[in-house]
Amino acid sequence: MVYLKAFIVGGIICTLVQIFLDNTRLMPGRVMVLLVIAGVILGAVGIYEPLLQWAGCGASVPLSGFGYNLVKGVMEAVNDEGFIGIFKGGLKAAAAGTSSALVFSYLAALVFQPKMKK
Repeated sequence: MVYLKAFIVGGIICTLVQIFLDNTRLMPGRVMVLLVIAGVILGAVGIYEPLLQWAGCGASVPLSGFGYNLVKGVMEAVNDEGFIGIFKGGLKAAAAGTSSALVFSYLAALVFQPKMKK
C-alpha cells in the first residue's frame, strides 16, 4: 500500500507539472524553480508535512520535496540557533542530497562520452 500511495502522489505531481508545461510558455527550468518554491510555501504553512507523512517518497522525491526539505531545515535551525539559522539551515538540510547529485553526475560524466550533434 505504501508503494501505491507514493506512486499515485508522485504521478499526480508529475502529471500536473506536465500539463503546466504543455499549456504555458514557461521554460522547464523556470517550472522546476516554481516547484521548489511551491514546496517551500506549502512547507512553511504546514500543508506539505501531512502529505509527506501520508505519501512518503511520492511527495519527497519531486522538486517540491526539495523545497520542503529546505524550509524545514531553515525552521529547525532558526529555532535552535536564532537568526544565523536562516543561512545555515537550508544548506545543512539539503547537503547530503546535493552532494550526492554532484558526485554521481561527475561519475556519469567520467563513464559516458557525450556526443555533440552536428
